[in-house]
Amino acid sequence: MLKGIGNLAEMMKQAQQMGSMMQGMGERLKSQHVVGSAGGGMVEVEANGAGELLRVTIEQALFDRGDREMIENLVPAAVNQALEKAKQLHADAVKDMTGGLNVPGLDEALKQITGGGNTTN
Repeated sequence: MLKGIGNLAEMMKQAQQMGSMMQGMGERLKSQHVVGSAGGGMVEVEANGAGELLRVTIEQALFDRGDREMIENLVPAAVNQALEKAKQLHADAVKDMTGGLNVPGLDEALKQITGGGNTTN
């Protein structure tokens, strides 16, 4: 009976450590930035590793030409590329955090995070 209590205490300690590690990972991801671009760089979107959009830059030439349709097509393409890169940063951070441990279901979970491993860089 006492052995079970010791195991429970150890599991609680490990859970607390994992929680601290996850919080630290979240902070690191927010400090890492990625850029997605479309139209040969005419539209650029910056995001952080947590998937938050930080900046959108659209070349003045697109406005000067009044090319609204092109802008409407390029912005989502650049956003999607930036978010895909952010997802990859997140997946890499999780892999680093687990330190190469064989965690059951981790590979499947990471595939879901990154969209099955299909990247469009």
